[in-house]
Amino acid sequence: MRKQKPVSDSFVIMTELVLPNDTNTLHNLMGGRMMHLMDIAAAISAQKHSNRIVVTASVDNVSFRDSIKLGNVVTLQAQVTRAFSSSMEVHIDVWAEDIPSGTKMKTNEAFFTFVAVDQSGRPIDVADAVPVTEDEVRLYDGALRRRQLRLVLAGRMQPDEAQELKALFAI
Repeated sequence: MRKQKPVSDSFVIMTELVLPNDTNTLHNLMGGRMMHLMDIAAAISAQKHSNRIVVTASVDNVSFRDSIKLGNVVTLQAQVTRAFSSSMEVHIDVWAEDIPSGTKMKTNEAFFTFVAVDQSGRPIDVADAVPVTEDEVRLYDGALRRRQLRLVLAGRMQPDEAQELKALFAI
C-alpha cells in the first residue's frame, strides 16, 4: 500500500511584487513571466507532496482573465489535487492586489502536472493525495478526467480508452 498525505500538506503561497522589468510596454505583467512564477509555485507544491525532485510534465490551459499592473502584488496559491503513480496534478490560483486602492482580484488559474524523479531522472512513486475539504474533493474528483484529456491530447491514450471522459458524454 502506498503512503498517503493530505493534499493540504502541499499548500504553497508565493508573493511577488510586479516591477518594471516584469512588464510589457503597456506596464502589464508579461504572460511568460506569469507562467514562470506559476511553474515555480506549482513545483514547490509538488516537491512538498513528493519529497522529491520534480519536473514539469504539462501545463493545461492557462487563463488570463485580467491584466496585472506594474506595482501590483501577485499572490500565487498552489496545491496538489491528486497524485497518480509518479505524477501529480497541481492547481494554481493567482491573485493581483493593488494595495493603494485596496482592490484584489483573481487573475489566473491553471493546472500543472509534475513527475517526481530520482537523482538519475527516472520517475519514482509518490504518496497518494488525500482530499479533506469539499473543494479538495471536487478538484480530486475532476483530476482523473483532466489527466485522461491530457493523455488523449498528447497521443498517449486512445480516446476510446478514456472511460472517465466517455462517462461525461454518455446519454
